[in-house]
Amino acid sequence: MAQGSPPASAVNLQVQLGRLSLHNPILVASGTFGYAREMEHLIDLRRLGAILPKTITAQPRMGNAPWRTVETSAGLLNSIGLDNDGIDTFIAHHLPYLRSLSTPIVVSIAGRTHDEFVAMARQLDAHEGVAALELNISCPNVSGGVDFGADPAMCRRLVADVRDACKLPILAKLTPNVTSIAVMAQAAAEGGADAISLINTVLGMAVDWRRRKPMLGNVMGGLSGPAIKPIALRCVFQAAQAVKTPIVGIGGIATIDDVMEFLVAGASAVQIGTANYYDPTATMKILDALPAALQELGARSVTEVVGTLDARRREPPSQLGPPSPAASSEASRVSTQG
Repeated sequence: MAQGSPPASAVNLQVQLGRLSLHNPILVASGTFGYAREMEHLIDLRRLGAILPKTITAQPRMGNAPWRTVETSAGLLNSIGLDNDGIDTFIAHHLPYLRSLSTPIVVSIAGRTHDEFVAMARQLDAHEGVAALELNISCPNVSGGVDFGADPAMCRRLVADVRDACKLPILAKLTPNVTSIAVMAQAAAEGGADAISLINTVLGMAVDWRRRKPMLGNVMGGLSGPAIKPIALRCVFQAAQAVKTPIVGIGGIATIDDVMEFLVAGASAVQIGTANYYDPTATMKILDALPAALQELGARSVTEVVGTLDARRREPPSQLGPPSPAASSEASRVSTQG
């Protein structure tokens, strides 16, 4: 603990994501937590900063052909294809339970078209129990799933029109499968996003060489888990340099060290995703450890450490300053011998 650090009880874990206020920065990522009911016997849902249920679409979707998931050496490939029962069933059968929880619910939506996104936002705005929307404009497992997240003009217009269509705070979830994440972050910010979620999965594939066949039914899928954490950190850092909009870090986060890395890199909050599969209690462990980790930096709040990474370029040793007297003497001796 740093000298003069505040006691754990004095550390403020609250975060502000635009118009969305959360009592702590630990969220669960859409698609990895079901509709929350599945996890209620494993963790205390009330402790989470927010819950993001499975992404919903306007109409029911069967999803992609199997196999839908393949484990890799450091992560998970998935090609679920946004399998869900559609927005009407979500509102009728899942939202009542989610509304009964004391934890904010951020609903993830995916549309096939611009107008479909806007219509879904307007429909959800009319129902209680939704704290915010996350626009899934970055799913690599459906046709056109990344279009809005890869074209700055489309992204900017979509975020702006969704914001105009509802009163809910808007999170834009972007894909790393672009040339410049900074450009896309700027587009989402200009559209009026309250926060930017970074990142969705990285496009990848797995092959059965004996059968000479791809292992996923959809050939390619999204890679998540520890393997993509360095990519996610890079994207968060680059986006934080480009926009003032709060950022939610996603990608390979499983421990308190992971969380702190994302916070200092520029994220105001994080989402735990793939870790929920192999350690459903990961969020609880992180929440237990978070106050002490902030104390270690002498911080009294989460916001004090956000974006505090010292990323100044390190110069090669020869450019750090004049050599020491001993080094100069040795260099002179070698020179005279030569």
